[in-house]
Amino acid sequence: MSRALKAATLVAREIWLPVLLVAAWWWFSAGSTSLYWPALSEITDRFVDLWFFDHLLEDALPSVVRLATGFGVGFATAVVLGLLLGSVPALEDATRPLVEFMRALPSVALLPIMMLLLGTGDDMKVVTIAFVSTWPILLNTVEGVRSVDPVLHRVASGYRLGTWHRIRYVVVPAALPQVFAGARVALSMSVVAMVLTEMVGSPGGLGYFVLDSQRTFDIVAMWTGLIVLGLIGYAANKAFGLVEARVLAWHHGHTKQKEDQR
Repeated sequence: MSRALKAATLVAREIWLPVLLVAAWWWFSAGSTSLYWPALSEITDRFVDLWFFDHLLEDALPSVVRLATGFGVGFATAVVLGLLLGSVPALEDATRPLVEFMRALPSVALLPIMMLLLGTGDDMKVVTIAFVSTWPILLNTVEGVRSVDPVLHRVASGYRLGTWHRIRYVVVPAALPQVFAGARVALSMSVVAMVLTEMVGSPGGLGYFVLDSQRTFDIVAMWTGLIVLGLIGYAANKAFGLVEARVLAWHHGHTKQKEDQR
């Protein structure tokens, strides 16, 4: 099978169901007079008017920037703390109750505190997204570090690797699969946190757009906002998948080789 045909097959396998569902939505909603379930043709017409390009720059782009910034801060913080806690078992045992307590706090319950401390601007939104995304990555990083094969540690000791080189060339590569597993979960939680913070914070962003459209009974505009949110979530997940595939290419190749040997 040629590379082009293989790529086309993969694309077809991924989009056939969404295309079918959109076609069914278009067909069954045609001629709808319901205020709450407008016709898809009406939504698409309004979508073009709203999102090309005024609201794309005013609402969608700031939301994406907040999401990327908060997730990036949470990812970096979680990986650094996870490497530290995973490398020092006594410290990890001492902080485990606090970590579990903080992880269990829902982002909705934290919003009033975040608003009191940071106001309703971008700082509150970014910090909340970072806080929410930290815990799944942190816990997976700790488990990844603690599950490194002891043989690798003995080999590193045999070669007299220093602490930095051992972390860089032994611990981090071995823990990365679990780090990315936690990051994928954290990414979806970050999107939820982004929407929630924009709904209660200062005006601007997709969350505020959807809520304001609902409050003013502009239901068609509300539907367009939901579609944009779905597209951003899908694009973020695909972009993350590409980064993961690039960083963990060696891991996926090793896993595939083991499966082929079976």
